[in-house]
Amino acid sequence: MQRSFDVSAPVELEVRLSSGEVTIDPSLDGRVEVELTAHDDDSQRLVDEARVELQDRSDRPRVIVEVPQKRGGFSFSFGRQGITCRVRCPEGSVVTAKTKSADLTVRGTIGSVSFTTASGDLDLDRVSGGVNAKSASGDVSAREIGGDVSIQSASGDVSLEVVRGTASVTSVSGDVRIDEAYDDLNANTVSGDQKHSAVMRGRVAAQSVSGDVSIGVRRGSKVFLDCNTLSGDTSSELELTGDAPDGDGPLVEIKAKTVSGDIQITRAPAPAANTMEVQQ
Repeated sequence: MQRSFDVSAPVELEVRLSSGEVTIDPSLDGRVEVELTAHDDDSQRLVDEARVELQDRSDRPRVIVEVPQKRGGFSFSFGRQGITCRVRCPEGSVVTAKTKSADLTVRGTIGSVSFTTASGDLDLDRVSGGVNAKSASGDVSAREIGGDVSIQSASGDVSLEVVRGTASVTSVSGDVRIDEAYDDLNANTVSGDQKHSAVMRGRVAAQSVSGDVSIGVRRGSKVFLDCNTLSGDTSSELELTGDAPDGDGPLVEIKAKTVSGDIQITRAPAPAANTMEVQQ
């Protein structure tokens, strides 16, 4: 199935697909193209019943892609079974997607993303706005997020290269990695490890039960540390004093707490030459 719609601006894209994969390419000006491909007979019947439509609204056009769920039996999610949904749309469009096991991949710059899934993975390139993701076992990865982040996962790993807004990440057994955090950061894990390679400013709260916590502080930032662990080890590369931090750099308040996990505070490496810095 193929559908196309002429639009004059970025759209709101809503996708509902139980199993398979969703790929979004936000690089098409003035048009939205939707392609649904079935890889088995049962999935073809679902594609034939799919709802793909454009709703004109005064603020922003909405494109809905809704594929019904398979009735009874098991969901197809292996090999070339299931359904592939490919969407091309204008840059800056916002995406809302709900799946059971289908993965969502976005290449290019999207406006914002809201993703709810049981076991599907979320893979993002650049998001100018915020990201909200809820998953049981799916992994979440992103290259750069310009807005706020809220991620809740039971066993999935979270890997974010750059987050420019506030970040709130919760995972039970999955690992959490954030390479660069420019604002407040709150991360909670039970057995998953945490690695925050470069925090810039704001409040950083990292809590884990048995997972290790590693936090790197970017050079030039002032630091206040409050670290506590029951049976784990705590180490710091920073020079620690009992006096209030001085200097003109941004202040980072770090509160790290574990039960048996280790806590490590490091000095973050200098940013790469092509890293875009936030204006002070």
